[in-house]
Amino acid sequence: MKYLLAISIMAFVGVRSMNATVPAEGIPASTNIPEARYPCVDSDSRATFKLHAPDAKEVRLDICGKKYDMSMGEGGVWSVTTPPLVEGFHYYFLIVDGVAVNDPASETFYGCGRMSSGIEIPEKADQASYYKFDKSVPHGQVRECRYFSEKENSQRRCFVYTPAEYETSPSKSYPVLYLQHGMGEDERGWHTQGRMADILDNQIASGKCVPMIVVMDYGNCGYIHGARPGESRDEFGASFTPIMLEELIPYIEKTFRVKSDRDSRAMAGLSWGGHETLEITLRNLDLFAHIGSFSGALFFLGNGLDKAYDGVFNSADDFNSKVKTFFFGMGSEENFGSDKISGALKKAGINHTYYESEGTHHEWLTWRRCLNEFLPLIFK
Repeated sequence: MKYLLAISIMAFVGVRSMNATVPAEGIPASTNIPEARYPCVDSDSRATFKLHAPDAKEVRLDICGKKYDMSMGEGGVWSVTTPPLVEGFHYYFLIVDGVAVNDPASETFYGCGRMSSGIEIPEKADQASYYKFDKSVPHGQVRECRYFSEKENSQRRCFVYTPAEYETSPSKSYPVLYLQHGMGEDERGWHTQGRMADILDNQIASGKCVPMIVVMDYGNCGYIHGARPGESRDEFGASFTPIMLEELIPYIEKTFRVKSDRDSRAMAGLSWGGHETLEITLRNLDLFAHIGSFSGALFFLGNGLDKAYDGVFNSADDFNSKVKTFFFGMGSEENFGSDKISGALKKAGINHTYYESEGTHHEWLTWRRCLNEFLPLIFK
């Protein structure tokens, strides 16, 4: 009986009926489970979180690199309202008596090396339009594909976006972008947190980018570095390279109508996926002509640009003749070093594009914006 009563109270706090009013603290977050009214977000981007935990001694909210104490009120319901949060998508946890748990009112997303709660702090409609579903444009498909890896002796999974015209143009082949997630995330990230399908649909419909196929595979870096004892930084995620080159690309080219010349093949990634992108592409320029790093975890300036990637930057003319798109982007608030890399490349005469997302940190809004800037540059 006590258990049923607790569930009933939780339902009252977290779930509203069809006739219930919107919370005074704002509107329910779009990332909530169905009918959950908390967390909610107000017009100043402040978020209110609630949790029914009458037996807890302490509850805190962990979001955007800060922890906020929650206060217990009537009925054992803990609550807190944050200061204004940065717009975009954020992982978060509730810390109950020292244990980080997911919010039962939130959808969960794979990030931080585990399933995590997430909240979308909305941008203004005009700023967010490029990654919003537009009912007036044709929509592509995102397919879950499985293939067998001989190298790992196991099944692997990737997600593949095909443009809306793919089904109606059976004789047409398409360029392909391999798009990688970051550390502690997986192949679901770009589609779920990154909203890549909406970005592609909207750009293709407007003529901003060419129709293309996008492949999102697991980069073997879905845990936090250090979780595997004895693994060096250089070893982290490195096992993905032979899988991509020898298994994933052949699988995609066998299964989908994609062009197989280097000018029709691109790779990009965020954070550690940016690191993997440069490791793979710059050592295999016979395969890739378009390269993108979004807040890339990049270390190659430490030993000098002339020693990076087997000396690939030592002849600007040769590099510039091969690489059609070389893109670096990051958020203005994250200090991840892409601006310094851009400066060094410019000094060396290496053609590239640098983009800075104003006001954002190491987070998905930065990477949505980077993808939005990168797509119009490739396959032209």
